[in-house]
Amino acid sequence: MTQIALAEDLSQSMRNALRRFARSVTVITCRHGGQRYAMAATAVSEVSLDPPSMLVCINQSASIYAPLSSGASEFCINILQSSQENISLLCGGSIKGEARFETGQWLETDSGVPYLRDAQATLFCHMDQSLRYGTHMIFIGRVTRALFDAAVDPLIYVAGKYSRIQSA
Repeated sequence: MTQIALAEDLSQSMRNALRRFARSVTVITCRHGGQRYAMAATAVSEVSLDPPSMLVCINQSASIYAPLSSGASEFCINILQSSQENISLLCGGSIKGEARFETGQWLETDSGVPYLRDAQATLFCHMDQSLRYGTHMIFIGRVTRALFDAAVDPLIYVAGKYSRIQSA
């Protein structure tokens, strides 16, 4: 097993270690100030089933950081289908703003938060708490509604590339 202990190499070593996590690819969405925001993310996790809650970790340099940290009271976690790699690439690349919504079947909640109609699953969250840590902000949302597809076929990200795993 390769071990690197030098402090200057620790960040890269951690990045390489984290590539061993197989994670579902999500797109986090919100609306704030009349604008829609979307960002591809894998730093998403459940917090609790009682109360139902989720967390998302957002880099402070991400365009969705400002609306989430300054008043967006709702957000959605859209877990992508294996066929939605193009949406992940669009929401995780250099395309910004409304252009991120040009691909996919986007709908909106009554309060205007965008969500993917055909996502693998969608978790609708009400902002509950946030915590700044290092370069990121951890946002915790109470789940107010959950939708999911009957088939289990999420888009997975592992070892720096997209993959899929399909249930039997």
